[in-house]
Amino acid sequence: MQLHPLTLDHMTYFSPGLDLSTLLPTLHQSCPEPLASRPPSAIILTLGHTHTTQTMVLLFFMILELSHGVRLVGGPNRCEGRVELWKNGQWGTLCDDYWTNKIMAIVCRELECGPAVAGPDVPLPAGKIYSPKPQKDQPIWNLKCQGTEETLVECEEDMSIECSDHDEDAGAICEEILNFDDFHLVGGPSPCTGRVEVKYAGKWDTVCNAGWTFQDAKVLCRELGCGRPFLTTGSCSKDQQGTGDIWPGQVECQGSEASLSNCPVVRMETNNCSHKDDTWVHCEERFALRLVDGKHNCSGRLEVLHKGIWGSVCNDGWGEKEDQVVCQEMNCGKAVFQKPRDRVRFGHGKGHIWLDDVRCKGKETSLEQCKHRFWGYHDCTHREDVSVICSVLQSSTELFPPENHVRKITGPFFGTYSWPNPRNVSCQARGFRLSHGF
Repeated sequence: MQLHPLTLDHMTYFSPGLDLSTLLPTLHQSCPEPLASRPPSAIILTLGHTHTTQTMVLLFFMILELSHGVRLVGGPNRCEGRVELWKNGQWGTLCDDYWTNKIMAIVCRELECGPAVAGPDVPLPAGKIYSPKPQKDQPIWNLKCQGTEETLVECEEDMSIECSDHDEDAGAICEEILNFDDFHLVGGPSPCTGRVEVKYAGKWDTVCNAGWTFQDAKVLCRELGCGRPFLTTGSCSKDQQGTGDIWPGQVECQGSEASLSNCPVVRMETNNCSHKDDTWVHCEERFALRLVDGKHNCSGRLEVLHKGIWGSVCNDGWGEKEDQVVCQEMNCGKAVFQKPRDRVRFGHGKGHIWLDDVRCKGKETSLEQCKHRFWGYHDCTHREDVSVICSVLQSSTELFPPENHVRKITGPFFGTYSWPNPRNVSCQARGFRLSHGF
């Protein structure tokens, strides 16, 4: 039986005719840290969990050799510690006889950390300062590298010199990359309110409010598809506090970024935060609009959704630019000009008046991007409710028949939503763009 070699992140697998490259996407999704730092048993177990029993059995019998991996042990983070190398089926330390800044840089690249912390005034770190200490019988590899290798496995081993004492173990300090993989709000009453957490190094960390600004919250709310932030507390109450690690970084957003991942990340100069300092953010709920009581879905009295309740919009300052933004957001045609006295033709609303003094430039893709007062602040009555008439596009009449009063829902909604009209509308997930005018 012929064995076919395949290298995944510097670890070589041999399989009889099986193309393991098809497993790469799942393998990378299931590993929360670089593969080079994970023991082979963990990788085999991960593969077994993510595939069928048949595939799991095949992998256990087909993977005959795992050539190497590297990790840093005992440091404050995964990018600092005593250097250990997986070789000949076991983890061993590295002798510092040939240890240089160039070789330390190889380890940093292999672990996907930042550059090695090195320089003429920075002494090479010793592995013996990191705990827990290695076992006495743990092997010590003496590698002689040129400094141009991509991985430690490419370095030559010097068999003529034997390091018999773990006091000669090498250590490495690399800059820790603080960029996070994901974020969410947890512990709140809705997806737009809660404690801020970021996914960092495969786990969810809380975010300290030191350095957290309204501009940071603005970007976060926008990326979640929520409205603008109107509450960012200095600390969480006791029942809102998180557990576990606190992210050692902080974002520095300008407020115009489309994503928190686009904001610069810096390390906190002094990290004396506790979970009493966990950041809590309250964003306005996701935005939606509809036209009601018209002959078709592209005409009627304008209503917007806030806190799960539909309410009307006051016509103070309302004009053609605002009409056109609504028509565009509704996927209808161009706005039809109406005289002020004609805007009451669709009757008066009831309940909340959510928006007043709306001002659009005409280029916005959503009414929520236009300037307006805070939700619920107005000096109007329902006699001033806005109505909009758009020319009808064929696609919009096919999507919403005239008798259906639910017109359009924007934002990342999933599932079926039932509104005052007894008919239901199945909503597809779609992108959401916000750029608040304040």
